[in-house]
Amino acid sequence: MTQETMDKSEEPESRRAPQQIFTGSERPFDPEDLVMASGRECTPANVERARKEIAEKGAAALERYLP
Repeated sequence: MTQETMDKSEEPESRRAPQQIFTGSERPFDPEDLVMASGRECTPANVERARKEIAEKGAAALERYLP
C-alpha cells in the first residue's frame, strides 16, 4: 500500500497532523522555555533573567518571541 492510498487512521502517529497547534503562551511555560524561545542557551544567568521577565510581564514575556 502506498502512502497516498493509506487511510489517515492507518498513518503512523508521527506523520499525522496535530489536532491543535499552539503558538503562544496559552499553556504554562517555564523560564527555560522563554530562554529557548529567545534563541539563547539555558545558562543559570539567562534562566534567572527569564524568571524575572516572567514575573514582571507574565505571558507577554513569551508572546514577543512566538508567532
